[in-house]
Amino acid sequence: MAIEKYSNKGLGEAKWSFPPIHPEGRKFAVIAGAITALFAVMAWETLAWPMAGITLWVLAFFRDPKRVTPLGENYIVSPADGLVNLIMPVTPPVELQGEGGLGSEELIRVSIFMSVFDVHINRTPIEGTVRRQAYISGKFLNADLDKASEENERQHFMVERNDGLKVGFTQIAGLIARRIMAFVKEGDFVAAGQRIGLIRFGSRVDIYLPKGTEPNVVLGQRAIAGETILAVIGQTKEIEGVGQ
Repeated sequence: MAIEKYSNKGLGEAKWSFPPIHPEGRKFAVIAGAITALFAVMAWETLAWPMAGITLWVLAFFRDPKRVTPLGENYIVSPADGLVNLIMPVTPPVELQGEGGLGSEELIRVSIFMSVFDVHINRTPIEGTVRRQAYISGKFLNADLDKASEENERQHFMVERNDGLKVGFTQIAGLIARRIMAFVKEGDFVAAGQRIGLIRFGSRVDIYLPKGTEPNVVLGQRAIAGETILAVIGQTKEIEGVGQ
């Protein structure tokens, strides 16, 4: 049957389920839940209900859903959930330049803004080895601003494939975000779509496409970490989109 052609190419059985909560969020959920319970026991309903809402929001914020990453040798998948809010040619950060880095020539940067309602687990865009990881403390400007990539707290990564192709990306803290976490370190081998970090409470991720590669997304488009194909390496045709 024709349907067999498309079977068993993802996680297996296709069904909806509640996403698990990342361990980093459990302590916040426990604290919020305990305060909610205290207010309820004290019959402080005017405080208990809003606190219950905050508890649910914390659980939603730290949700960590499974993702099905498309398999393709030249696919670059999105490192973050959120809105594509900036696409422009820029010089890579100095931390990703130098010998063995991305170089100092302009590359296309795609910026993905994560609101407080988006999943905040970040994923690696390609398979390879983490060759660079650099944390820089900084300000907490609105992550929607272009200058946030140079002034805010941020963490840079560069992943290199076996054939030498490199992709750099940066976690950037925002107005509310106050901590960037990494799950990997230099020298680690990562799969495309693998979880590599987390930014608490609103932020942005920048990705620097290899030279000669145009983005496969447009401004205003929503991206899903580990699933949306941001670019196909070597694809030079520009695409257009229309809001509907």
